[in-house]
Amino acid sequence: MVKSIAFLLLTMFISVFCRAGQDNLRSIDNRAFRPGEKLTFRVHYGFMDAGTAQLEVKNESKMIGPRECYHVVGTGRSVGAFDWFFKVRDSYESYIDRTAMVPWLFVRNISEGNYKKSQHVVFNHYTDSAASEKKTIPIPDNTQDLISAFYYARTINTDNSRTGDIIPITGYLDDQTLPLNIKFLGREDVKTDLGVFKCIKIRPMLQEGRVFKEQEDMTIWVSDDLNHIPVRLQTNILVGSVKMDLISFENLMSQPALTVK
Repeated sequence: MVKSIAFLLLTMFISVFCRAGQDNLRSIDNRAFRPGEKLTFRVHYGFMDAGTAQLEVKNESKMIGPRECYHVVGTGRSVGAFDWFFKVRDSYESYIDRTAMVPWLFVRNISEGNYKKSQHVVFNHYTDSAASEKKTIPIPDNTQDLISAFYYARTINTDNSRTGDIIPITGYLDDQTLPLNIKFLGREDVKTDLGVFKCIKIRPMLQEGRVFKEQEDMTIWVSDDLNHIPVRLQTNILVGSVKMDLISFENLMSQPALTVK
């Protein structure tokens, strides 16, 4: 019900602004992903097989006002013995403008042990504001949610990037904006169960103290091709460490930089 109301209000607002001639959002050339793409990952906590995660660009078109959007859904769940003592059932949804690569609606439902959280955030990129159930805040141009930030980053051309370069991204989380900048660390080959991927190595500049021990505790390897799909993620968290590996992919935009052995 909340999501339906948010959709209705957002559609009305966007239609009004477009009719008023304020449809001046940026245009991004997306060669990285398309509807129908599905990525599946295995998650390890220390030496334990802890869960699975999936990112899917739904094979559908969503209209918010006159703006055509991707509907992206991310899910994570615990498995096996880990599920007995720390049950995880997380879901995230983002409705991302196909042209501007910015979110219009973000839905987060988290269930992790005894911790539960549900949030709907409506973004208005004409008035540069974001509204949740609790408050409305001003946001900089092209602010991203947690899901849209990843998909926008995949569209960035890194052909001329050098080690140490910073890719600036502004994110939204828990009624505040924060930097989600990405540091380029170079290129490496990564061996997986699917084969060997040629990868770009990056490091999100995350907010220290929220979940991560230090600002640069997470490292991600993404395929060194137009898709830029995540192949491996490693991070130290406040308690222990997490590793996530790609185990399957479907309906990629282009051929991945993968050597199958």
